[in-house]
Amino acid sequence: MFKQKKLVVSHAPFWHNGTRITERNRTIMAAALPAVLMGVIQFGIPALAVIAMAISTAILWELLFNKVMKAAPTIGDNHAALIGLLVGMMLPAGVPWWTVVIGTLIAIGLGKIIFGGIGASPFHPAVVTLVMLSLSWRQIVDFDTALVNIHLSFPALNPLVLLKQVGPTAVDRFSSFDLLMGRQVGGIGSTFGLGLIAGGIYLMARRITQWQVPVSFIVGMAVTAGIFHMAHPDVYAGPVFHLLTGYSLIGAFFLATDDGTSPVNHLPMLLYGAGIGIMTILIRNIGKYPDGVLLAILIMNAINPLLDMIRPKALGKVS
Repeated sequence: MFKQKKLVVSHAPFWHNGTRITERNRTIMAAALPAVLMGVIQFGIPALAVIAMAISTAILWELLFNKVMKAAPTIGDNHAALIGLLVGMMLPAGVPWWTVVIGTLIAIGLGKIIFGGIGASPFHPAVVTLVMLSLSWRQIVDFDTALVNIHLSFPALNPLVLLKQVGPTAVDRFSSFDLLMGRQVGGIGSTFGLGLIAGGIYLMARRITQWQVPVSFIVGMAVTAGIFHMAHPDVYAGPVFHLLTGYSLIGAFFLATDDGTSPVNHLPMLLYGAGIGIMTILIRNIGKYPDGVLLAILIMNAINPLLDMIRPKALGKVS
């Protein structure tokens, strides 16, 4: 007798585009490397220690969760390493070691594994981590406090905090070039604007990320900041200052573009990125927190399923 052949139907995508998760994550980490290296140069050995501990503990936490759930090891896809790297890039150099360990536990356990693993998280794991650490131990992850014992060759003041407390005249000491080159207090890998921009362009050129989210993010932030600045220049800083400080550029190119937490269609991506940029400036100028990038990303992560309902018109018609 002949064996009966059955038609097996699987879920989309049906046509693989040739990229692999491992390769994508490795490419993103390579794109972030210039910003990380500059952070180590600016903040010294403590910065290198934080980055190394963040990556290694994120990998160990994921391996531990795999063992507990009796699942096959997933650390080979480099996603845990990428999450650890992003967490380390947003932390200050002088943060205590236990903060890094707890942070990566939050990122892997609460930000990823609890939702089903890679691609299933509704919120970006690294962003969830930094927000929870900031709410739990605000002084420990505060840039000015954490870097007080680290020798710096530039003013050891957080530009966004100074803007919030004093006003635009107080941040005139920070030139746009210095901010672009990372000569400012901030996260280890989030201050070197030139490196983050170069890494983002590289990812878009390789088609690892789509241009719609970062471009609309930057445009939304610049336009909103420009409106505030034109209305009250003695109260609100200009667009360039906002784009080059805080988590703006790492948010635009490495956080908001996450595949699992951002839309997949063109118009939703534009709305998603613009929404993050607009809300960032609203939080900075009207809200309590000096930097609103992470909160804006979490808000738009929650809105993402609604935005994804805006879909292109299907080809063909039912006869």
